Order: sequence, then C-alpha cells, then structure tokens
Amino acid sequence: MVEFSGALSIAASGMRVQNQRLQYVSENIANSDTPGYQRKLTTFEPDRGPDRPNGAVRTGDVILDRTEATRIYAPGHPLADESGYYNGSNVNLVVELADAREAQRSYEANLRMFEQLRQMSSQLNELLRK
Repeated sequence: MVEFSGALSIAASGMRVQNQRLQYVSENIANSDTPGYQRKLTTFEPDRGPDRPNGAVRTGDVILDRTEATRIYAPGHPLADESGYYNGSNVNLVVELADAREAQRSYEANLRMFEQLRQMSSQLNELLRK
C-alpha cells in the first residue's frame, strides 16, 4: 500500500504544478495589454522532502521572460516617449494558448493516473478482504 500512496502523491504533485502553471498563463493573458508587463514563466523541480516520494515535483521560482516588449505607436498615450512609442507587454497570446493546452493535457494525464491508482488500490483492498 505504501507504493500506492507514493504514486498517488507523485500524480497529485503533477496536478499541483500544472495548476500553478495555468495560473501564470492566466495572469499573462489577463495582462497582455498592460504596458511594460513581462510574461511570467516557471520551472519544475524535484520535491525532495523527507516525506516526499522520489518523483514528486514542485514549481520553482517565477521567472520573468526577458523577451523584448512590443513597441506600440500611440503619440497620445500618457506613456509614449517623444517619438510617440511606448513599451507594451512581451506576451504572445498564441504561445500562451499553446502553454495552456499543454498544461491542461499534462494535468489530465496526471488525473487519469491518480484515478487508475485509486481504482487499483480499491480493488486490492477488496481482494484482501476476501
């Protein structure tokens, strides 16, 4: 049963990190029109706690994307410089939607694994009761 609980913890940690990733993608999309906004990214790291199974993951530090911001020509904008341009965000909506789809699919894969493990554990308990 210890192996089942460890595997359940690993699948749950995968769902947690993909949830956090989707939150960053949502923030990026919501701020895509905010001048000067920098896209947020995260990495995944092994979660090596004393009570954590080998294979569990957690999110790393938030990383700000250093890609050049879009220069927008709007001479009447309050942030425009003397040439009439201001820095927009560096968020690319196509990339964000692709990241969201990838995170969603990874979350669903971890969820299926979690459900399979739970079902196997339940069936094993039934066998042991007989």
